Amino acid sequence: MKLDDMLLMAYVDGDLSPNERQEIEKELATSPEAAERVALFSASRLPYDEAFADQKLPPVPESLTKKIEALTRAHAAPAAAPSADRSANDAHIEHDAQMPPSAPVRSRLRIAPAWLAVAFVAGAFCFGAVLRLAPGLSPGQGGAFATASNDAPSPWIRAVVDYQKLFTRETVAFTPVDTEGSAQTVAQIRQDDKLSLRVPDLSSAGLTFKRVTRLRFQGKPLVQIEYLPAEGPPVALCVMKDVRPDQAVAASKVSDMHVVTWRQDELHYALVGGDNKNMDLTAIGKQISGQGVDQLFGKANSASIGHGTIG
Repeated sequence: MKLDDMLLMAYVDGDLSPNERQEIEKELATSPEAAERVALFSASRLPYDEAFADQKLPPVPESLTKKIEALTRAHAAPAAAPSADRSANDAHIEHDAQMPPSAPVRSRLRIAPAWLAVAFVAGAFCFGAVLRLAPGLSPGQGGAFATASNDAPSPWIRAVVDYQKLFTRETVAFTPVDTEGSAQTVAQIRQDDKLSLRVPDLSSAGLTFKRVTRLRFQGKPLVQIEYLPAEGPPVALCVMKDVRPDQAVAASKVSDMHVVTWRQDELHYALVGGDNKNMDLTAIGKQISGQGVDQLFGKANSASIGHGTIG
């Protein structure tokens, strides 16, 4: 069985028969590359159907559908074939394959309205391509925390900014809050990833918690905590292990996104959001770093977790 991207997307969406699912699961057990692609598709699942169900838009033109299918096939072909220089792009954000999906089913391209289908294809290609090391950097040139210059953001911060661009207010708003699943995910992060993670309750700042997701960047644990403000685009608090000295809260703009970063207690934080005149991310970052907010899902036990360097 050839595990192309369309078949794996159908598997992730639950559109296959039990026999087909069993066949794919046999293949996944022996193919780490296919399992990685399934994890990526699971991480990108967003509820476009529910978010845009009330939109009255024209049907997708047949010509556009064919072009999208052609683009998808062209993208799937090199992804399935081994690449001689694959190691040059080894560092990328991955969804944890062990983690049960935390987002609802992704809308299928064949039923999406025309403008949404184009946006989704662009986002899917972006997800597979841009969440990698910046041009000119390789895993041996400083890793996740290296910067191209004194003013440039770390590669992992550039990656999470590009990842956050895939999230819209509509899709995050329709994502149900799974409190029990989130608590289990946080427990796994603290125990398995050895991160003394604290999930801040930002309701006092006008942000509603939506979900927490385990990701990886250059083989290192990366956590994304998604919030939704009363108005405007969603906001993410991303966290990685970083044993360098603490660093004060600082604001910058990366790829048209507002980013507030700081280092504290061997963790590196990045608060990422789009333009929102009613949201002061710098003030929120200072509130979090000053531990001026309550914590969700209990507090991390630093003594039991420890602060060892993750290789």
